[in-house]
Amino acid sequence: MIEFLLIDLDDTILDFHKAEQIGLQNTLRHYGAEPTAETVALYLEINRDHWRRLEQGLITRKQVNEGRFKVLFHQLGMEVDGASCAAYYLSQLALTHDYLPGAEEAVKQLSKKYRLYVASNGNSSVQTPRMANSGLNDYIEKAFVSEALGENKPSKAYFDLCFAQIPGFDPEKTMMVGDSLTSDIQGGINAGIRTCWVNPTGKENTTSIRPDYEIASLSDLAEILEKL
Repeated sequence: MIEFLLIDLDDTILDFHKAEQIGLQNTLRHYGAEPTAETVALYLEINRDHWRRLEQGLITRKQVNEGRFKVLFHQLGMEVDGASCAAYYLSQLALTHDYLPGAEEAVKQLSKKYRLYVASNGNSSVQTPRMANSGLNDYIEKAFVSEALGENKPSKAYFDLCFAQIPGFDPEKTMMVGDSLTSDIQGGINAGIRTCWVNPTGKENTTSIRPDYEIASLSDLAEILEKL
């Protein structure tokens, strides 16, 4: 039986794609660049590369936050101060806190039977207001944000820090739920707990990372848990 659920925040509970889109558009315009489809696609590619290297422990969070904009604007033929640009973007990112379809009701129902924790690789200045303003804090016991912990998913060190703060924790009764194979699912595997991959678009898993379960949305999780 599962008792503890560690659930990723972005694109598992809250719609990060929408928040990112609005935040990026505002930031590009603020610094004099038009958010064309090509520019947005370029940013997304640069951003994915920076986060991948963070997950691998190759760069720091500061280098992610600032470096992605330095690289982006440099490729656009512009130069910006990475720190100020990153700060502005994060302030814009924190303004949007929409739930994914069905996610709020799913979290509400899950909270009645399981102990819920958010496990996020995000920035504290972004995730804290988003969780508060969305009302998510009403359903969870605690949020573990990697910036505050000082370790990132998928490292075992991140999960060890989380587990140490969960009263009565039992790994045999714990599941990690999230949309990222490399961060959430690999992290759960590294931590020795069960995993559930949220895969809304049904994309093919071409990696060697194998989740224990797969669902299309958080709304489907209860059915799986009831069988365990």
